[in-house]
Amino acid sequence: MKKLIECVPNISEGRDRNIIDQVTAEIEKVEGVKLLDVDPGATTNRTVITFVGEPEPVCEAAYRVVKKAAELIDMRNHHGDHPRFGATDVCPLIPVSNITMEEVVEYAHKLGERIGNELNIPVFCYEDAAYEPKRRNLAACRQGEYEALKERICTEEWKPDFGPCQFTDHVATTGATAVGARDFLVAINYNLNTTSTRRANAIAFDVREKGRPQREGGKVTGKPMKDENGKPIMIPGTLKGTKAIGWFIEEYGIAQVSMNITNITTTPVHVAFEEVCNKAAARGVRVTGCEIVGLIPKRVLVEAGKYYLAKQQRSLGVSEDEIVKIAIKSMGLDDLKPFDPQEKVIEYVLEDKNVKRLVDMTCTGFANETASESPAPGGGSISAYMGALAASLATMVANLSSHKPGWDDRWEEFSNWAEKGQAIKEELLHLVDEDTNAFNLIMNAFGLPKKTEEEKATRTQAIQDATRYATEVPFKTMKKAFEAFEVVRAMVEIGNPNSVTDAGVGALCARSAVIGAHLNVKINASSLKDKAVVDAILAEAAKIEKAAIEEEQVLLKMVEEKING
Repeated sequence: MKKLIECVPNISEGRDRNIIDQVTAEIEKVEGVKLLDVDPGATTNRTVITFVGEPEPVCEAAYRVVKKAAELIDMRNHHGDHPRFGATDVCPLIPVSNITMEEVVEYAHKLGERIGNELNIPVFCYEDAAYEPKRRNLAACRQGEYEALKERICTEEWKPDFGPCQFTDHVATTGATAVGARDFLVAINYNLNTTSTRRANAIAFDVREKGRPQREGGKVTGKPMKDENGKPIMIPGTLKGTKAIGWFIEEYGIAQVSMNITNITTTPVHVAFEEVCNKAAARGVRVTGCEIVGLIPKRVLVEAGKYYLAKQQRSLGVSEDEIVKIAIKSMGLDDLKPFDPQEKVIEYVLEDKNVKRLVDMTCTGFANETASESPAPGGGSISAYMGALAASLATMVANLSSHKPGWDDRWEEFSNWAEKGQAIKEELLHLVDEDTNAFNLIMNAFGLPKKTEEEKATRTQAIQDATRYATEVPFKTMKKAFEAFEVVRAMVEIGNPNSVTDAGVGALCARSAVIGAHLNVKINASSLKDKAVVDAILAEAAKIEKAAIEEEQVLLKMVEEKING
């Protein structure tokens, strides 16, 4: 699974389209990065740029943005309504999928160090990337803006984390850059069955972290109360990491609560939705649905879908498509207009729609492709698919058991088994195409030129590398298909007895997947020169096959016993 991060640099230019285009062109030069949005603002004289990809390419693109912006923007001449202190004012990295915040922080530090050392730009690390607590807040790092930079960076307290600590002629033009790591920000609007902006505002104040001012007598008309320092006393709202306000939308003829969730780890989208519903209901208002502004990580919908399935005491071990569908319907994301996950979910947007995958074929199409003159897909892909079918059958039994009348108190037990089966199935489906890809790598290696000694050596090494990979893929298939036995066994032992034969067929598929993949391991390993590696793989593979055959026999005996009563 690919690790994905988002980067949202803000450059201090929102009026000159030529400059903006030159900066964004640097992003599009980096392979593996997708530019999602470019949002210039003339009044703020600032452009918010959004792009996404794997960490290394994203960091390279971010570096190029900062470099180009420093070349084209002179901060001595910059004016705008938005706070700023550099040509690239802020450059946050944001985890999207399959990556931890700790990892993102490391990338932010490396990016900041590179910007400071190679571009001679002062860098402040903020939010999760901050080296000390007082620098977490961007406003603190940027206090006094560009005009205060000359004095601040020379002080011990506010010297940059990376880059120069002197206000040189170069720094005078570039300013400073804040490089950070933060959680994904979700902009979401809640649709209300009212036209009252006042009611919408009241609900927003109920939930937003800042809350509302405390007033004398506890009345709306009461005078705002202040502390001993003259600052307003606030009654906090119920949702951490949120900002919200109520407004009326002429286009739809309804009031909305407009919210920014700045930390979806602390306050997931579905938690915020439920709380807004509760606070609205307490004021006699109903939330009819919501709309998400911009793109979101897949995990937002997956977490929501699983939450609502759990509320229904239904198995969470269903397909990703089903989980996403439940999330959309539960939160009314299609209330005002259609919600297409393919257009709204970052991971789906990044998928290369031109790549044809075997697993996306119909059953007939897959069978026909296998039966064609092409050598791929072959036995390796078929073995992986048989393993996927083994996990699918076991998962089906788990889901049927979870939904069986009279077994309602056991739904979570079977849901856990179904989730495990789904995970195994997904990995094996990935290996269906990966096995064919591995075969193609070997063919490509054999097609390399071999006229010179150098070309021959390069070709030989490429063949060995491809062959090793083509050995490792079916070996992975063996291990993953064997994992399916755990779920199969559980379903034979405790699953819905009416479906015990389905679990039995799952055992047959798992055994066949292991043996079939083993054949590919042996034939591909025979071409490897590293005999120590070959011997180790073959020894472990033989053990897995032996265990699979034994497990199948045990499970089939148990199935027969249950059939015969």
